[in-house]
Amino acid sequence: MTQTPLNPGDSPLVREALSSVVSRETSAQQTATTPAGSLGARNDDWPRPPKTRIFTVANQKGGVGKTTTSVNLAAALSMHGQRVLVVDLDPQGNASTALSIEHRGDVPDMYKVLVEDMSLEDVVKPVPDMPNLYCAPATIDLAGAEIELVSMVAREARLQRALAAYKATELDYVFIDCPPSLGLLTVNALMAATELLVPIQCEYYALEGLGQLLRNVDLVRAHLNPSLDLSTILLTMYDGRTRLASQVAEEVRSHFGDSVLNTLIPRSVRVSEAPSYGQSVITYDPGSSGAMAYMDAAREMAYRGAAV
Repeated sequence: MTQTPLNPGDSPLVREALSSVVSRETSAQQTATTPAGSLGARNDDWPRPPKTRIFTVANQKGGVGKTTTSVNLAAALSMHGQRVLVVDLDPQGNASTALSIEHRGDVPDMYKVLVEDMSLEDVVKPVPDMPNLYCAPATIDLAGAEIELVSMVAREARLQRALAAYKATELDYVFIDCPPSLGLLTVNALMAATELLVPIQCEYYALEGLGQLLRNVDLVRAHLNPSLDLSTILLTMYDGRTRLASQVAEEVRSHFGDSVLNTLIPRSVRVSEAPSYGQSVITYDPGSSGAMAYMDAAREMAYRGAAV
């Protein structure tokens, strides 16, 4: 059930800051990059990509919004006619929690897929009250997969093989939510994906670790997956009241160009609250600044993908 508070959005101070900064930047820029009228068409289906787009959502820095981004982009796309699978590859299982998928006890999970060769079809569950949205959950067992995979043949390609064999439904998008590390789980995700989505927090420390991530991506591209494309960078936790956030956004845009989505994801209390109700912010409070921003980001990705 959707839970809409009496006063949607954030505190008056945040709303005031966002209305003067974020809305101006995101709305003006997106109007130029998406078809006329598309921004207001929230109940229409968006164009489906010509083939399945598999995104690895990765950043070895914790707390930048990887899980939040995976869950909310997936929810937004599924609400507009796309068939979406979220693969939870983080032993913490936060994506599973946010999508109300059981991931405790002896639940079939991604550990059994990667280590015990269980079929992905036996693990994937439909998300309650969200047609077209599916989730492959993670349990704490996945924490041991890093060690157990070391001795296995083709250890870095096990997720790729599982996804290739998954034929339960014609998927439009797959989002692989990675742990905050660059270990074998993340390497499996990078090997399985065609595109890399990097959430970057609009703070200075977020830029420091980006170089190491990109070096690892170059290694994966050179030795394992030459088709991996750093296609999407999403700026998260944007606070329009600070100069630093604007400076980080400008620096990222100047360095990565068109890979950076025009949409900025603002800091939002509703985004943090939603997982405690087993929901994405898209369904928890669709009128909040965070929900609208993720909806706009998903729309931008859908139309970019259709134009390729």
